[in-house]
Amino acid sequence: MSVNMPSSLANGRYQLGGLIGKGGMAEVRIAQDTRLGRVVAIKIMRSDLANDEIFLRRFSREAHSVAQMNNANIVNIYDSGEETVESENGVSERVPYLVMEYVKGQTLRDIIKANGPLSQRDAEQVMLGVLTALDYSHRMGIIHRDIKPGNIMISEQGIVKVMDFGIARALDDSVATMTQSQGVVGTAQYLSPEQARGETVDMRSDLYSAGCVLYEMLTGKAPFTGDSAVAIAYQHVSEVATPPSSMVPGLPRMWDQICGKAMAKDRQNRYATAAEFRNDILTFMNGGVPVAAAFNPLSDLSNMQARKQAEETAATEAMNPLETTATEAFNPLEYDPATGTFGGPATAVKTRAEQAAKAKAKKKKIIIASVAAAVVLVLLAVGGLFALNRNRQSKDVYVTVPTFSESTTEGRARKQLENAGLKIQVEEDTDSTLAKGTFTKQSPKGGKKALKGTTVKVWFSAGPQSVLIPDVKGTSQNDARARLEKAGFKVTPSTQTEDSVDVPRDMVTRTDPTAGTSAPKGSTLMLYISSGMTKVPNVVGQQKDAAQQTLQAQKFVVTIEQEFSDAPAGTVSRTDPAAGASVTQQSGVTIFVSKGKEKVGIPDIDTTGSMTLRDAQSLLTAAGFQVHVQGPDDSNALVTGVNPGSGNMVDKGSVVTITTKAPAITNPPASNKTDAPPVS
Repeated sequence: MSVNMPSSLANGRYQLGGLIGKGGMAEVRIAQDTRLGRVVAIKIMRSDLANDEIFLRRFSREAHSVAQMNNANIVNIYDSGEETVESENGVSERVPYLVMEYVKGQTLRDIIKANGPLSQRDAEQVMLGVLTALDYSHRMGIIHRDIKPGNIMISEQGIVKVMDFGIARALDDSVATMTQSQGVVGTAQYLSPEQARGETVDMRSDLYSAGCVLYEMLTGKAPFTGDSAVAIAYQHVSEVATPPSSMVPGLPRMWDQICGKAMAKDRQNRYATAAEFRNDILTFMNGGVPVAAAFNPLSDLSNMQARKQAEETAATEAMNPLETTATEAFNPLEYDPATGTFGGPATAVKTRAEQAAKAKAKKKKIIIASVAAAVVLVLLAVGGLFALNRNRQSKDVYVTVPTFSESTTEGRARKQLENAGLKIQVEEDTDSTLAKGTFTKQSPKGGKKALKGTTVKVWFSAGPQSVLIPDVKGTSQNDARARLEKAGFKVTPSTQTEDSVDVPRDMVTRTDPTAGTSAPKGSTLMLYISSGMTKVPNVVGQQKDAAQQTLQAQKFVVTIEQEFSDAPAGTVSRTDPAAGASVTQQSGVTIFVSKGKEKVGIPDIDTTGSMTLRDAQSLLTAAGFQVHVQGPDDSNALVTGVNPGSGNMVDKGSVVTITTKAPAITNPPASNKTDAPPVS
């Protein structure tokens, strides 16, 4: 059902403009917020879905989920509401909408479509922005569920903005990837295997999708393509993508490792957090070796052909007792960084001579070991009884302490410790900046040996503590960053430039969120920097003194001039430069004060009937008056009166009425009749 959308929303506050985007459940229009005087983007629910409860709940959830987030790499949500509109058949519909930050730029999808693969450095910068946004949203308990190039904006200033959290839900939502109609939520080319299978999702599902985006940025193509969404989803579940380095000549194979880690089929083999993913990219691009991107034979993209060939060789040689065993032929965990392969022909075949030498060496080792064992037995004979008796009396059993991560819940930690024969003591970490309930630390540490029955302390975050944002206006960028970080906040690497009345160029004008407001410790802030320019305020219509005070308060040097104008006398008729012009701070501004309308005398008009209308109009028009004719409107008509009368002083441009009469006929036309001859 189509509806007639109004030209504005919220009782005229948002003036709607042109269509700038359209998706599966909504359309996006540019709009003007008349109250705050800023350009915004408004997402409006598709009219044919306005009565669909599933989509309505999803749309409402978007507003609720995203409005609580504040991050430089996430599109802000300013407002939400519902508008009652009328459909074509006269039925009233309630259509919900969201008011969002307007980002002027392009989507990553459009950039890749127009330019093909990105450079390694550009791909790195985009991924750092995406992973920063995901790190923040995951710590806030929000999973995006639809990371794809079409939901990543690159602003004209190069800032990465992740948008459309329309299908995000809280981490503790048990209804994960399926709608009530059992439709998979997400986009097929970037769908995680668990989403494709309809299983529950967690933040690692977003990291899989981010890995698909990284793959597409490096190669220009999505990792999987097909004729239908079902076919693509099947590939996500059961197939391994072609390594990026085999598609792009010269691309370092470490990108295969990073993409493979992110796109592992089993989420246990993926990056545990967005921060871990981001750190690997930073480490690699800075010349180091990524720590987390260790090869996983079940998920890695690199050298599939070598692995397949080695597996086939191992299976064949296992049937021949004279050759090497299958295990010796190929070890999938042995990675050769020089060639970028795993296993390899060098270990695939052993000759009989090698086997014989190996057997001889093995026999020699056995003899040496036997002699050593005999010596040990002698020593045990001397002191063994005491040691044996002590061991029998001892019942101490040591176990390995499980290792936990940020994705570990309290229930999961408790179960793992109980299974290991250990006890748990849950503690609250009040200094953490992570979301409430997130694991932060443990004692003893994971991997350590502990006596069975030992109590392991496990700390979970009490949630980020809110603190006041310091006022750093007027300070340098370095000082501002130092103060904000000391207060417990993070600061985005990029900044925004804006005009300022009083802050010198290159100094900080403000933060977003603003100083003096409370924000969770660990939140990310944006710095705004002065351009050294300012805008001329609009003082037209104000009294001279008030206008002068306004301009001087903003550090302008004021000059006053007077002029005749239509504005009331004593008020400002205009300024030079004009209102709204961007000028250097402390520039000069001239204000023109109105003397009122100019008075002009009525010219001397002869009203005795001897002056023509043409001559009278010429005199009045030249003096700046408008002429109204009362009587014959003929240029040769004679003037019999003028109002106001000649000599009167009136406003320039006033209307003067001229009374006219028709000119006298001095030579009447000759008769066209002729005398007829007499009739005989």
